[in-house]
Amino acid sequence: MTVFTHAHDIIKTIKEVTEEGINMLNPEKSAETLSAIRRRTEVKPHVGIILGSGLGGVADAIENPVVIPYEDIPYWPRTTAIGHAGRLIIGMLEGVPVVAMQGRVHYYEGYGMDEVTLPIRIFGEMGVKTLFATNASGGINLGYAPGDLVAIYDHINYMGTNPLIGANEDKWGPRFPDMTYAYDRAYVDLLIDVARHEKITLHKGVYIAFTGPSYETPAEIRMARILGADLVGMSTVPEVIVANHMGIRVAAVSCVSNFAAGVTANKLHHQEVLDGMAKAAGSLVALIKGFLRQLSGSPAGRG
Repeated sequence: MTVFTHAHDIIKTIKEVTEEGINMLNPEKSAETLSAIRRRTEVKPHVGIILGSGLGGVADAIENPVVIPYEDIPYWPRTTAIGHAGRLIIGMLEGVPVVAMQGRVHYYEGYGMDEVTLPIRIFGEMGVKTLFATNASGGINLGYAPGDLVAIYDHINYMGTNPLIGANEDKWGPRFPDMTYAYDRAYVDLLIDVARHEKITLHKGVYIAFTGPSYETPAEIRMARILGADLVGMSTVPEVIVANHMGIRVAAVSCVSNFAAGVTANKLHHQEVLDGMAKAAGSLVALIKGFLRQLSGSPAGRG
């Protein structure tokens, strides 16, 4: 049992726990991670892409890919979720240099928030200016059906924590980043324009994140609907917060893989999620490609 005799001892212990526990990632570690990636490729990506459950096939469209398994990258967290391959892919897509995560890690896998969001920190260090995040979600909005795509324009963080808790690294961003336009409004409009051109049905909605891994109860879904949520999932929000912290513009598209709990009498299961994502994969690939084609002529696309 530890006995503190002075206030100084308590403060010192808190500082050590904070620095070693909450903020495991620091610029020195990120430099080591970045160096390991740069030894494999000279491509300097302008856009980072996060591929959610069942969407690893989007990576097949990347040209001249350099594929790096997560286990080959220092400090990079390994994914354990079904449907997430666990590979970093760097190459060209529609004329834009990109880095894509073929699988993400989740808070429910037991990782700390700094580990969940490490890839975004590295993206920022690589010079990425735009983040395109995808995910699988449960449809809360009764106007959504499995297989529908939704451009996320705002979120509700119901995970009970925040990836920015702990000492702030001023090199990466401000202590109190603004989240008014966490999802870039110009990108939301661009996604809608691309969807119209590609004849893809694209809704616009608010995403609420729970920690998981248990699915939400019908009562929780009724609460989320009252709060203004259209979609529910277990990811994305931490990454978007960190991207905003680093000044990275965000576009995000969610695939409604199933009805949320209580919308129907059916129980939820993960295979339903994977099936829903597979159904929407073709449309999502077209949407991402169209977005990048439009972006390639903008400053963000050119870097």
